[in-house]
Amino acid sequence: MTEFRLPVSDLAAAGLPLDDRSREIFRLIVESYLDIGEPVGSRMLSRLITNSLSPASIRNVMSDLEALGLIYSPHVSAGRMPTELGLRFFVDAFLEVGDLGSSEREEIEEKVRLSGDGRPFESLLTEASQLLSGLSRGAGIVLTSKSDLRLKHIEFIRLEPLKALAVLVGENGEVENRIFDLPAGVTASQLVEAANFLNAHVVGRTLGEASERIGRLKDDTANALDVLSRELVDRGLAVWSGASADQPARLIVRGRANLLENVTASEDLDRLRLLFDDLETKSGIIELLDLAETGNGVRIFIGSENKLFSLSGSSLVVAPYKGGTEAVIGAVGVIGPTRLNYRRIVPMVDYTARIVSRLLSKGAAERQA
Repeated sequence: MTEFRLPVSDLAAAGLPLDDRSREIFRLIVESYLDIGEPVGSRMLSRLITNSLSPASIRNVMSDLEALGLIYSPHVSAGRMPTELGLRFFVDAFLEVGDLGSSEREEIEEKVRLSGDGRPFESLLTEASQLLSGLSRGAGIVLTSKSDLRLKHIEFIRLEPLKALAVLVGENGEVENRIFDLPAGVTASQLVEAANFLNAHVVGRTLGEASERIGRLKDDTANALDVLSRELVDRGLAVWSGASADQPARLIVRGRANLLENVTASEDLDRLRLLFDDLETKSGIIELLDLAETGNGVRIFIGSENKLFSLSGSSLVVAPYKGGTEAVIGAVGVIGPTRLNYRRIVPMVDYTARIVSRLLSKGAAERQA
């Protein structure tokens, strides 16, 4: 059994006044809901429970659980379903997360390894997102900081006497264009000279690594470049760092269609539309990146616990991954309805994050060798 550190709710930490009978009935209600997605009635529970209890006795326990806010009845005379609070309590107090089977481990390792074998970084992340989508039947997500983009080519193009375009090309083919102010008196040859200096010293490095590299090369910069060319180098790195701060991350999502399976109720479709809108606009991406950077292992956010997807009533299972410096640079995860198979998805997300971290660390070590 693999132990995962999951957030502990106030309910789980404080302890609820539940006896063994109440805990078993609550557990059966939640497990049945996660399995079939339907309310559970007292007659069905009387057949599932290990101790012989009448439907009337079970209804009394269900009434107590409802008063605690753990379950509710979606319709008059219907069975009971867990509330978001109930799901949170179940995850914290009852969920036992096992390890992945060898076949699932091999599938994750093989697909992610092949996508990262000499191919662009973006390919590795896209495959990880697609893989999680296929294994979970939810939407797989990968969030990555834009500061991890590795430079391939840099160029300065004059637009006006005091304006220039800084062109940054990443190893994954991504192109960033930013307009910045030129120092007065800069010539065309100085633009070329500054770009050539940067290409010679920062190609293959991230923006953060490039800034550190140039900082360590102050003496070389002073010897190789004149004052205006040195200022060009500093402004070029500054404008890209600013662009990274304005758009700190990118979100890769695969498997939206999986969320439409078995959805018939109009209210469920409305919630999914809200979720799709969130994913398309990528609003709140900074919040997700913050979750990744502050998280320690797998984290589960149910419904309104995550402001980004609260209106759609979705759950998010997310785990951070690290780069070559052992710093968290992004996250992988699964988004789906609150009725996710948490027991299966938690170790799946955790293992995928570990494999991505391992490949990134290996790639960083090879580049430094």
